[in-house]
Amino acid sequence: MEKQLFEDLLESVRQGVAIRQGKMQAAAVREYELPNVKHLRGNLHLTQEELSKAVGVSTALVQSWEAKRRFPSGAALKILRLLEKDASFLKKLQAV
Repeated sequence: MEKQLFEDLLESVRQGVAIRQGKMQAAAVREYELPNVKHLRGNLHLTQEELSKAVGVSTALVQSWEAKRRFPSGAALKILRLLEKDASFLKKLQAV
């Protein structure tokens, strides 16, 4: 297993060098815009504490998202995206 890992890493380095030298194209990277948590929270008329309870994270984490020190990911990111698209989803979250 270690030998395969080493081979994979070595191949990755070779590809990186080839890309840097212009001999190979880098794979396309999909970028997604992260939700503006502060703006979303304002649209929902929620405090940081209320949003944190609805999403299931700490208030400190919501503060970090708003200050751009950390970024939502995983289930929290999906919940925030749902809230952006449909504010009525908030009532379902608050009922849980």
